[in-house]
Amino acid sequence: MTRYADIPKPIRSGLVVVNPDTGTPQRVIVLQFNPDTLERTVAPQSAGDSGDGGSGGTGSGDRNEALRLKGPAQESWKFTAEIDATDQFEIAAPDGIYPQLATLEMLVQPTTEQLRAASRLSQKGTIEISPIEMPLTLFTWGSKRVMPVRLTELSVNESAFDVNLNPIRASLGIGMKILTVSDLPAGHRGADLYMAHLAQKERLAAAARGGSLGALGLGGGALSGRG
Repeated sequence: MTRYADIPKPIRSGLVVVNPDTGTPQRVIVLQFNPDTLERTVAPQSAGDSGDGGSGGTGSGDRNEALRLKGPAQESWKFTAEIDATDQFEIAAPDGIYPQLATLEMLVQPTTEQLRAASRLSQKGTIEISPIEMPLTLFTWGSKRVMPVRLTELSVNESAFDVNLNPIRASLGIGMKILTVSDLPAGHRGADLYMAHLAQKERLAAAARGGSLGALGLGGGALSGRG
């Protein structure tokens, strides 16, 4: 007889808003359903450029820079998340999923208090007003992927409503940029978290089984560059 209590509860992905000074979580956003797919783009920060080298080749950058990197790769993620109030009958939802949507939207919006503070500085004749700094946001996909991010895209497709026109079902297109030590100042908590994320990648890469030249149809001297 199957015991449903023995079935492990799946870990949810989500976002954590953190105070960058203290590291204290200010808000935890758990995605109701884990996305079915993740689209990840990893672009190296190469020191050399490509183009016409002027010697019959196609590379224009310094040949000494061809294998050099200026910093960590630039990585972006895209996925679709679903929110459905009808799947949570045990939770009262007088406003539908407005609260969940508003929580996500506030990740890319300054607060009214911040906007009023900036307006007061402007009225006092402050020549230069610094851009509003948002809290540190982390994206978590299990324990092996915890990384600082900046939301770059948030598209909302609301597909069902209650009698008061509160949305009760929506599909969210979320795009994020992973923040690296190239994006954050030295000593910033987000920079430390990125380094921990990169160290996790290194550990996983070290655990991968290596292949052999024979599997590629190459002999031991094939990589010497001699004919």
